Amino acid sequence: MSAAKNSPLPEGTYAVGAGLLIAGISAYGFQILSARQLSDTEYAALNSLWAIVFVVAPGFFQPLEQEVSRALAHRRALGIGGGPLVRRAAILGGLLAGGVGIAALIFSPRLIDDLFHGETLLLVALLIALASYYFAHTTRGTLSGNGRFRPYGLMHGSEGILRLAFCIALFAAGVGTPWLYGLALALPPFGAIAIALRGQHGLMKPGPEAPYSELSSALSLLLLGSVLAQLLSYASFLAANLLAEPSEKASVGLFITGLFIARIPILLFQAVQAALLPKLAALAGEGRHDDFRSGMRKLVLIVIGLGILGTVAAATIGPFVGEILFGEDKFILGHRDLALLAAGSGGFILALTLAQGLIALRGYAAAAISWFAGIVAFTIVTAAGDELFLRVELGFVAGSAVAATAMGVALLFRMRSGVPADGLEELVENIPHEPLEI
Repeated sequence: MSAAKNSPLPEGTYAVGAGLLIAGISAYGFQILSARQLSDTEYAALNSLWAIVFVVAPGFFQPLEQEVSRALAHRRALGIGGGPLVRRAAILGGLLAGGVGIAALIFSPRLIDDLFHGETLLLVALLIALASYYFAHTTRGTLSGNGRFRPYGLMHGSEGILRLAFCIALFAAGVGTPWLYGLALALPPFGAIAIALRGQHGLMKPGPEAPYSELSSALSLLLLGSVLAQLLSYASFLAANLLAEPSEKASVGLFITGLFIARIPILLFQAVQAALLPKLAALAGEGRHDDFRSGMRKLVLIVIGLGILGTVAAATIGPFVGEILFGEDKFILGHRDLALLAAGSGGFILALTLAQGLIALRGYAAAAISWFAGIVAFTIVTAAGDELFLRVELGFVAGSAVAATAMGVALLFRMRSGVPADGLEELVENIPHEPLEI
């Protein structure tokens, strides 16, 4: 028997985990180099692009990717070709990408003035990024649905490496033009697709036509929940940009360096997922529902522990680490700022973990409502404050806490109502392949 068959880990866990880790580390490399090369205002404009891309792309396209993966895997298990399904998903994704692109053009004056700080060509980078991530997520769903997890992981890793290499080239050449760094963000998914698809065959086998309902009857709720989750993830930075006075615009760009330091526990969380997965998979496969619930409780406790550890680390050594990575002139946040951002990140990770449980148990509406409650809490707390950074930091903590609490209550209710076996299997399948955008 092969080593792969003897492994307790689900197929592709190592490849996907390695790709996500490389992507995460390379994201930090991109941020560090661009921060050191660009002015404060230019760096703020670039990171407005970063935030918009990683709200819109995972928000709209990741649920579609997951549904393509699920529906293709189902067809594969039945021996049915998935070509028509992929084409149907591509049409739907294209409509989403086109709709978001049109909205960006309609609101381009506000985007350019309020978020891009007058850097008009960053709008071009945004439109390219919409196209590249639409193709990337569609490709990822097709690969994972066909069980091609090695090229799936390769896509994540190569995208990060290509982006970092592009950024290194700009940095080495002394380029200080924000829109070129925007292209370094927008173009790598195209290269990653080409690398991942090299040598791949049989991804689009002929089969029966696919109605839109085959993707999911709850796709609209999945899309809504995903967009709201990503919006909450970057709400503090986006709100700081929109609320900042003209004299504060430059310092807002440096706010995100603290947010990246506070998100380091996300990398640790992905390692924890991979470590706990074998037992969760075994419990689900054996139908041991009570033990599975116990395993979920342990996962939640570990996530809470990581959040506490991250908050303590941010409050003590966070500014020191930030100054080493980004430079003393580019890191302006103090101990209190980083502690609050880390606490908010920990709450967000917890909410995301609980959301996966809800989605696995078909609690699509409950998950979307919980994320919406988090956005409302963020808005209320932020509106009540005066000091720019403190108000958005407290808003992030409140929003994440409310979302996590709502998710937890809804999940407890559903688990007490009975956990379907297919829900357990879906949860175990979703957890290892659920990337958390840095």
